[in-house]
Amino acid sequence: MAYDPDQLRTFLAVAQSLSFTQAAERLGIRQPTVSQHIRKLEAAVGRPLFVRDTRTVTLTADGEAMAGFARTILAAHEEAVGYFTGSELRGRLRFGVTDDLALTPLPRILRDFRQLYPRIDLELTVAQSPNLLRRVESGHLDLAYVKHSVGAATEPNGRLVRRDPLVWAGISGTRIAPDGPVPLVAYQAPSLSRMLGVQTLESVGRPYRVTCIVRGVNGVLAAVRAGLGIAIFAHSLMPADLVEPPPSAGLPELPSIDLVLITNPRAAKEPAEALTAAILGSNAPLKPSNT
Repeated sequence: MAYDPDQLRTFLAVAQSLSFTQAAERLGIRQPTVSQHIRKLEAAVGRPLFVRDTRTVTLTADGEAMAGFARTILAAHEEAVGYFTGSELRGRLRFGVTDDLALTPLPRILRDFRQLYPRIDLELTVAQSPNLLRRVESGHLDLAYVKHSVGAATEPNGRLVRRDPLVWAGISGTRIAPDGPVPLVAYQAPSLSRMLGVQTLESVGRPYRVTCIVRGVNGVLAAVRAGLGIAIFAHSLMPADLVEPPPSAGLPELPSIDLVLITNPRAAKEPAEALTAAILGSNAPLKPSNT
């Protein structure tokens, strides 16, 4: 059975945002069209893919399975399109990415992209999100993959890749007294995770002390693994050898962030759209290694 690529893209947009409204905004279509695509896809598979009521949208077990199949189908579709048309795309694409995302399978996606589009000169910048956003705004980057506050106005130049909760992370056995200061390993300002972590602690009156200030994710990992304190990661980006502190530590729940692709509206459209499609359509989970 063949599945319509537009319906699959709509399904993935809803699955990633768990919101028909946000999916419509991201795809640039009307919400009734989103609902229609989901109904047609559910009719094609013969099973419900979402459980939805007036407030929430959740994936069914079949929906979870379809998400994996949809990414595979769309990745194959993009690869086929790239094979037959990619050689025609040319130009320069200045791409920025946060350093923790650079430790995920994203480099493999970029390698595959360069093979599909050999005439696109890809330039990579690795930095923290605020710096990348400034470079997009100033015209020094064409596309950036960044961490963004939930609900921030990223449209019409932003594409939501994933909404991810932030979590506290440390080595196994790290002890944090429930009434004592939280030992925090933090990025050098400006840093979104540092700002949200400090705001969360201050909102509940929990004392903290910054035990180590670092410039990049390798410094965060080194300090945390040395037992100097705990750090803050997006849940999907937390290295496998780190763990969340136990409830006995009394740490407050952190907010979520958005992983977003931001496009410079003055950039050449075709190269930026091609890389955006490659990232959105990739079936590789963005899970970091233990580097």
